[in-house]
Amino acid sequence: MSTITLKTDRDIEQLRAAADLVSRTLGEIAPLVKPGVTSRHLDQVAETFIRDHGAEPAFKGYTVGKAVYPSTLCVSVDDVIVHGIPGDDELREGHLVSIDCGVVLDGYYGDSAYTFAVGELSDEVRELCTTTWEALGLAIDAAVVGGRIGDVSAAVQRHCEGRGYGVVRDLVGHGIGRSLHEAPQVPNFGRAGVGRKMKNGMTLCIEPMISLGTYDVTTDSDHWTVRTADGSVSAHYEHMVAIRTGGTEVLTTFAYIEEVVATPYRHQEETTNA
Repeated sequence: MSTITLKTDRDIEQLRAAADLVSRTLGEIAPLVKPGVTSRHLDQVAETFIRDHGAEPAFKGYTVGKAVYPSTLCVSVDDVIVHGIPGDDELREGHLVSIDCGVVLDGYYGDSAYTFAVGELSDEVRELCTTTWEALGLAIDAAVVGGRIGDVSAAVQRHCEGRGYGVVRDLVGHGIGRSLHEAPQVPNFGRAGVGRKMKNGMTLCIEPMISLGTYDVTTDSDHWTVRTADGSVSAHYEHMVAIRTGGTEVLTTFAYIEEVVATPYRHQEETTNA
């Protein structure tokens, strides 16, 4: 069983700074996510912003086996769940775009993902976003000292499958710290009361990945791009959290995004009244 690295207060402050930078990076590109923009342009803007703030992209050069990830962002459109490689295809009206970003700041990693609407979404796709975002909140509520990782997993599965969505099983959340991916793994499906015990000082990335259809996935020949096996649209939201005795802290924020674009998981009247 992989060893979990518990973080000191200083570690968590360093992770908070990395989390804030990754959150601000997503906020920087948020107003650019619109029809006619290429994902390569978003990637270039994000990389410049990260480097201008004294950090490095965490994903660029990340290696699994012989596959090396070439970009700063993962930009995943419609049926792509995660790890979409930025390119020259333009975003179009009605696209659903999950953007995952990672940074390394002073040796500590930040990681967060957000699903953007390109123009207007159908009611069906907007409801998918709402449910996925709600599942993230429920999972964070379940991430407490003394609980089990299965509590987090079960919260996502119960909420999303209860509404008829597919909960992706082949991809998981993870610990984070001085490495991008640390123990423990944090699945989005499972049974409450089982799994690794959550302790003060654990830092996790919780990230529901939910589809309108199946939970089965395929991987493209580029070895990175992961899609739903049935071509159904998917949504993905990710926060970094620190498990603390006095209460779990969410280190990343979507506030920088919400300041500049309409959120796909809120109904129009909520956005208007906010």
